[in-house]
Amino acid sequence: MSTGKTFQQARLSVLDLAPINQGSSAAESFKNSVELAQAAEKHGFHRYWFAEHHNMPGIASSATAVIIGHVANATTAIRVGSGGIMLPNHAPLVIAEQFGTLASLFPNRIDLGLGRAPGSDRRTAYALRRTLHSSPEQFPQQLEELQAYFSEEGHLGVTATPGAGLMVPIWLLGSSDFSARLAAEKGLPFAFASHFSPDYTIPALTIYRNNFKPSAILSEPYAMVGVNVIAADTQERAEWLATSQQQQFLNITKGNPTKLQPPIDDVEAVWSERERASAKKILQSDATIAGDPITVKEKLGNFLSKTGANEAIVSSQIYHQQDRIRSYEILGSLMEEE
Repeated sequence: MSTGKTFQQARLSVLDLAPINQGSSAAESFKNSVELAQAAEKHGFHRYWFAEHHNMPGIASSATAVIIGHVANATTAIRVGSGGIMLPNHAPLVIAEQFGTLASLFPNRIDLGLGRAPGSDRRTAYALRRTLHSSPEQFPQQLEELQAYFSEEGHLGVTATPGAGLMVPIWLLGSSDFSARLAAEKGLPFAFASHFSPDYTIPALTIYRNNFKPSAILSEPYAMVGVNVIAADTQERAEWLATSQQQQFLNITKGNPTKLQPPIDDVEAVWSERERASAKKILQSDATIAGDPITVKEKLGNFLSKTGANEAIVSSQIYHQQDRIRSYEILGSLMEEE
């Protein structure tokens, strides 16, 4: 059930997938992320998150904690964090120490968003863990262990140093109802991946709000939604820029992820009717928006009103860096309008 948030009432944040462009490198991607984070801070965005992905040639944020520290060091006030760390891939103690270190270096600026999926294929998950005994079904127990490391007491006689006693905000991320229920039970903020699971947005948010139990962390539900937004000065240019994202989605669905491709004039020429129909559910959902400032304001405002989200975290898979920065500049200017 929506709580009727408007565009001006909701915060806007950035989800940076640290794209590696065709013909470019991870080093260039990291330079672009710093530049974009500085622009986002200037234009009033609330937080800047990276997502953990592995074995993806077009995404450079695999060592998520490292790039978080790099960007936090290059900015001054914007919150920086993970959207998210895939907890089944890691020992909870390691995550507590990593984010305890970050929180010690950048006090009151670090967020720890957690997911329960591997963020990779089965072979890559094995390469990360050396065993598949840790599974998404163990996520609630792993979360409890992680929270214990952030307490003064630690866990089973083990103390996270740094980490113990630090108030690192923990978010639960999800694309179904599992994490919505767990976030409600724990009284934690919840972020839903509307940008790639749009059909489950309202059901998951309803479950979260209806089952929320106040905690020492939150007295009432706090929900964030992921949104794909490509904003440009004209509708025509926005739709052209969006073809990079469309090609990326197509390649992922084919099981052939690539670096981010440049925009093309005729996207219909690269996919079949069947592939187009498969992509339509996501690429033409309320959570994927490409347009000029008026179109973006209207559609994003409608989506925020429909979901009642407290915050939207925006992903913009745009090939040209200047166009990516311009997209967030437009969003920033829309936040300032009344």
